[in-house]
Amino acid sequence: MNQAAPLLFSFASHPLTAPLARQLGAREGHFAHRLFPDGESYLQIQTEVQGLDVLVLVDLVHPNQKYLPLIFLTETLREFGARSVGLVAPYLSYMRQDIRFLDGEAITSRIFARTLSRHVDYLVTVDPHLHRYHSLDEIYPIPTQTVKGAPALADWLASQANLLLVGPDAESEQWVADIAAHSGHPFVIGEKNRHGDRKVDISLPDLRDYRGRTAVIIDDVIASGHTILRCIGELHRQDFSAIRCAAVHGIFADGSDQMLLEAGLEQLVTCNTIAHSSNLIDISPLLVKPIRDCLASSG
Repeated sequence: MNQAAPLLFSFASHPLTAPLARQLGAREGHFAHRLFPDGESYLQIQTEVQGLDVLVLVDLVHPNQKYLPLIFLTETLREFGARSVGLVAPYLSYMRQDIRFLDGEAITSRIFARTLSRHVDYLVTVDPHLHRYHSLDEIYPIPTQTVKGAPALADWLASQANLLLVGPDAESEQWVADIAAHSGHPFVIGEKNRHGDRKVDISLPDLRDYRGRTAVIIDDVIASGHTILRCIGELHRQDFSAIRCAAVHGIFADGSDQMLLEAGLEQLVTCNTIAHSSNLIDISPLLVKPIRDCLASSG
């Protein structure tokens, strides 16, 4: 592998930029990006990349705004001689549509994966939403590394006492069970019935044996927040007043973070995969080895 320090280019001011650069021994690369009045992108690389391994860091929340600038950046890096171009996407979008539910629908997860793979040499991400896919290798033809956020959540929870971990649905059971085992707290799992993108019902088992504990709702991603909102309602119904929520990815569409706090959460905590004021858990130590492995194999 090339012994020169890799370059790390990141979009916006991402909370992972500084810790990853420090732990990887990477130099930060610089580029200019702006929009012309008609909405087209302008991009200029401002750091020499010839012969160097390059990492591009971008969370792909709101991907339609970021995809074209990302492709312009990765292709320009190649044009100016980057030895390899790897993508570190702490949050990976377009995993939802993994099957054709209705005639004529686009299976966007496959299209996105196939198209994105043409522009980067490898992908490192955190807890992609693998529902019907068993791994990213099923749709990404490039090497991929998937980092699990559960250990970071478990470490944060282990430092606290008298908690009850709450998983919102059966899909979360194995994940929450692992976090509970590593953090030393009991857990319960709810039952979720979804009636649309923003309408869900949650029911929890009888929790009277756990009263007096602080309930911590655990999820991998908070998007609209409606699942968490229903969990809060169920916990209130069973006389829990101290309620927190911890998640890996916080998207918080339509101001749902404020909605959850107003509904009674006393604390909202996320990993720093997507920039947000709730970023109390640093995921960067878990990313270092997978990135180094990719850098080594890219040579």
